[in-house]
Amino acid sequence: MGAGQDDEPSDLQLLEAWRGGDEASGRVLFSRYFESVFRFFRNKVDDAAEDLTQQTFMGLVQGKDRFRGDASFRTYVFMIARKRLYSYLRKTQRGDGPVPFGQSSVADLGLASPSRAVAQHQEQRLLLVALRRLPVEMQVALELFYWEELTVTEIADVLETPVGTVKSRLQRARARLDAVIAELAGSDALLRSTMDDFARWARELRAQLGPSDEG
Repeated sequence: MGAGQDDEPSDLQLLEAWRGGDEASGRVLFSRYFESVFRFFRNKVDDAAEDLTQQTFMGLVQGKDRFRGDASFRTYVFMIARKRLYSYLRKTQRGDGPVPFGQSSVADLGLASPSRAVAQHQEQRLLLVALRRLPVEMQVALELFYWEELTVTEIADVLETPVGTVKSRLQRARARLDAVIAELAGSDALLRSTMDDFARWARELRAQLGPSDEG
C-alpha cells in the first residue's frame, strides 16, 4: 500500500515523518501494515507474533535496513519481517550450527502453531498444518505469494534472492505442499475438497489468521 487518493501521504513520507518524531504518522503507517505483518508471523511463530510485529516496525523507524527506491515499500516491510523471523529462529534453536531454513520447517523446530480454532473448516486446518511442514524458506515464499499477493519480483526482493531462484522455489514449494496435503488428508474426499478449491481455502485462512482472531 502506498499513497492513496485524496493526497494521502505515501508510505515513505509517513516513515520519514515518523523517524522525525511524528508519532501520528507512525500510527498511520502501522495501521496500513499491521495486519499483514502479524499474519506473516502467526503461522510460523504464533506465541511471538505480536512481539516480532512490533520489532519489525521498530526496524522500520530505526532504519538499520535502508529502504531502496528500486523496490516497493511493501517488500521493504516484509524484508525486515523476514530478517526478524530468521533472527528469532536462530535464537530459539540450541546448538552451534546455523538453522537450515531451506530444509527445516517450523514444525521441525518445535515452534508454537495457531490454535486449531483459527481454521473453521477441516480443509483450512489441513492447509494450516501442511504449510508448517514445509521448509521455512518455502513456507515464507508461498505465503507471500498466496496471502499477500506479492509478485515473483517482489518476493525476490524480500528474500534477497534472484528472480529465477524464487520462481523455481515457488514451483517446488507448491509441489511439496500438495504432497504434504495428500499425506495428511486421511481421506480421498478431504484431499479432493482441499485441492479442488485450494484458492478459496487459502483466501479464507488468510483472513482468519489476522490479529482480531483469538488463538
